[in-house]
Amino acid sequence: MIIGMTMLDHKHLVKRAYLRALGALSGVCNISWLVAPLLVIVLMSGAAAQGVSAADLSALKGAAGLQNAAGSLGVLGAGSGLPGLLAITVPMSNGQDDAEQTQQEDKKTKKPAPLLPNEFQKYVLQTTGHNLPLYGADFFENLNNNNGQFSRSPVADDYILGAGDQLYIRVWGSTSAEATVTIDRQGAIAMPKLGTLKLAGVKAGQLDAVVKAFFSKFYKDIEVNVSVGKLRKITVFVVGQARNPGSYSLTGQSTLTSALFASGGPNSGGSLRNLQLKRQGQTVAEFDLYNFLGKGDKSQDVRLQDGDVIFYPKAAGHMAMMGKVNMPAVFELKSSRDTVSDLVNLSGGLPITADPRRATLERIQAGIDQPRTVLNISLSEAKLQTGASLTGLQTTLQNGDVLTVSAIVPELANAVTLRGAVAQPARLAWWQGMSISDVITHKSLLITPESLRKQNEVLFDKYEQERTARGRARVPADLAAERVLLGNIGGGEFDKNQALVGSSLSAYQTANLPSLRGPDSSQPARASDPSKHFELTDRDVAVAQLGKPVINEESLADRIGQLSEQINLDYAVVERFSRETLLVTLLPFNLGLVLSTPKGPDDLILEAGDVITVFSQKDIQFPTSKIRAFVRIEGEVNKPGIYQVSPGDTLKTLVQKAGGTTAQAYLFATGLFREEVKKSQQRNMDKLLRKMESESSAAVAQITQSGGASADLAVLQAKVQSVQQAQRQSLERFRMLKPEGRIALGIKPSVDITPVDFPNIRLENGDRINIPPRPDFIQIFGSVNTESALVYRAGLSVKDYIAMAGISGSADLNGAILVRADGSAMTNLSLWGNDVLSSQVLPGDTIVMPEKFDRESGWSQAVRNAKDFTQVLYQLGLGAAAIKTLRQ
Repeated sequence: MIIGMTMLDHKHLVKRAYLRALGALSGVCNISWLVAPLLVIVLMSGAAAQGVSAADLSALKGAAGLQNAAGSLGVLGAGSGLPGLLAITVPMSNGQDDAEQTQQEDKKTKKPAPLLPNEFQKYVLQTTGHNLPLYGADFFENLNNNNGQFSRSPVADDYILGAGDQLYIRVWGSTSAEATVTIDRQGAIAMPKLGTLKLAGVKAGQLDAVVKAFFSKFYKDIEVNVSVGKLRKITVFVVGQARNPGSYSLTGQSTLTSALFASGGPNSGGSLRNLQLKRQGQTVAEFDLYNFLGKGDKSQDVRLQDGDVIFYPKAAGHMAMMGKVNMPAVFELKSSRDTVSDLVNLSGGLPITADPRRATLERIQAGIDQPRTVLNISLSEAKLQTGASLTGLQTTLQNGDVLTVSAIVPELANAVTLRGAVAQPARLAWWQGMSISDVITHKSLLITPESLRKQNEVLFDKYEQERTARGRARVPADLAAERVLLGNIGGGEFDKNQALVGSSLSAYQTANLPSLRGPDSSQPARASDPSKHFELTDRDVAVAQLGKPVINEESLADRIGQLSEQINLDYAVVERFSRETLLVTLLPFNLGLVLSTPKGPDDLILEAGDVITVFSQKDIQFPTSKIRAFVRIEGEVNKPGIYQVSPGDTLKTLVQKAGGTTAQAYLFATGLFREEVKKSQQRNMDKLLRKMESESSAAVAQITQSGGASADLAVLQAKVQSVQQAQRQSLERFRMLKPEGRIALGIKPSVDITPVDFPNIRLENGDRINIPPRPDFIQIFGSVNTESALVYRAGLSVKDYIAMAGISGSADLNGAILVRADGSAMTNLSLWGNDVLSSQVLPGDTIVMPEKFDRESGWSQAVRNAKDFTQVLYQLGLGAAAIKTLRQ
């Protein structure tokens, strides 16, 4: 009970207040039986709380003349004989009960160990390879074993009171009082001077009326409220095939299901379908827990009484259900009358992906050499194949049966598929007589999403283009995590250097990724440690999500003519699969004729399952004569721009379309740049780089061996380090080179070239032609005194310009290189003279004067010899700028 009285903080004030209250009490002559003893109880309780000494408490009890006067009733109230005394209620809280309840709530229930498989489960595992659970067992493993689960739940109105139940009684009106009482073993509560009230057998919903009728015999105009407090404890016994047999102390409100969960259910061989509740030697209830687990039906549940016995019998039998079912598991058979339909319905029926026509039932016939047989049954009808003795869903199950339901074959029955270079790849419903023109009705259906994207992005700046490109390349989080765990991204090895990009990722990007850290979250797990379950960090996954976007640095001119993909109208194909022959047949057709002449010879009649594929130039390369080509010409022409060229157009005809050349045009230096050539040059450079890297270690080994045993070790080490440093620098400079894709036109060196002298080179889509103005200088660099641009003078040779620049003492005069303005290079090939030195220099030419180097190192000969290396560069199509880059 709760005291409604304000306590003073200091002990002596509290003590004085108690003594004054006691004096007032002793001055009352007609004291109510309900007041005097309870006031002392109040004072004693408050005194103990405020630290009043034991001697003072004894004095209080003596003054009141009480010897355990409170009895079993704890009440403080004001009756009709105490008109001026306020009612004070006392906190009669049961500290021990509260402590026990709190302890139960705070205690973490230990999860029970999983049930060991029974013999039938082992049999299913050995014969099918599937480890099926026992239906209903996981329900007991996921429950908290809390015997006091009803301690705070409302008491049902039909709850029947009994000995040990605690009641809270509140009375107000002409008198007021509160009391906490407990029903004794005789089933009654004792009211001092009022008598006893028998409550055993009374339902909780009738308490208020019964208690009010009792008090109304002594008081008028009162109201009564009675609530049930702590419920009595009952003892039930769990026996048989129980998981945890024994006795259990439960609350009086417990039912059969609550006892089942408290005891952990049956063992792997016990029954969930034939539970028995025994009372005084008689079976008073039988319970099928499957009805509750599968249907939520608790109609068979009954309330327990003290001394009840719950008996788990042995299961009558088991069957297994597997394959395409909602709940693959081992099920208990209740009786010999159970059918396939009963168990299928119990497991939630069949999923939509199950094929009810194809199911098998494996059955055990003990006592013969080959005890296992297979029966084909249909779960969609009540008929079976010829010779079968079963009746589909009404098949009676036997102990040891294994039912396997097959999945449907995901084959479309009436669909035609359109894919490839089309606006919307789709599956369409097929009908008899359907043709290609019914699927591709007009050319606008051939505008691909890529074409639409390019049209939508015509006004995008470079940042908007990059943003959309990254959005298209973004990898879903689940695939990114798998790619990282597998160690590759997009089919290539995972680049740890790329992970540095992750440093700029936002917290949102990394926070929404699956954690890939190992058991020690402070350190990411790595592939080198096999004891870790994961390999890379969340940042690696974030980088993997970025994918590999293709971001082209295109100028406005580069984007002209690229708004749509070129569709192959001359060839498309229908793939047809025959279910009879299991062969695929290709039926090509002319898509252009289908669109121009519907129902013509190329407009093929379609069959169900056909797949129509339309190709673009990206899928199948077109012949040159049919490629839609756009070529850019710029520089010294009268109408520089981008022109659409026909299959027969050459440099000559393109110059004519551009209005001819200007007076300043230097046709000898005309540059023709092609993307395919650029890619080829890059591949060749990559091959050369790999070759140079492999030769570097051999060159160092050669230097070490050439030193001999008597060589100074310090000098040899210094030479090796010098060569290694030169190797690294040269390789780094080589990696910086970028191919241009320039095609040397092979024009005879002259300043008087006209468009007529151009070779008949066919132009391709994306070609770029640059006709520069005539320069007034030439360039010279290398082993000369003055590296600079010199004024062009007609008639001067290479030797003349070298003399003007001044030759150094280390120059290799015979290795001089003349790089022409048209992209070609000239080196000395004569054994008796030097053709390069005597060659006439033209405007825009470049002279390279190499140095003489030590020839002892194969590496230095391959990398540092300008003559040989320049020949390699010009075989790759690189110009004088590349040579200058390598020398810096």
